[in-house]
Amino acid sequence: MCFVYCMFTLQLDRERCIGSATCQAAAAQFWRLDPDGKINLIKGMGNADNTVQERIIDQKDFKLAMESAQACPVNAIHIIRNGQKLI
Repeated sequence: MCFVYCMFTLQLDRERCIGSATCQAAAAQFWRLDPDGKINLIKGMGNADNTVQERIIDQKDFKLAMESAQACPVNAIHIIRNGQKLI
């Protein structure tokens, strides 16, 4: 069975985001371009000033999440497992 070790955190550093929307093109179910010109993480939870957003994903969403992170030209998207950044 796949429990904790198959869970990942998809993280957006919104301050770093330049709004290129390449992540949205790669995985539209995770990302939404806001009127301020930056991306937001759909179903994500933001910190107090919304500069960092996170969403828990499971193994089935990992590949698309990784593709969206790799598509970001400014490395504003990270995938974390057990406290370690995979990207």
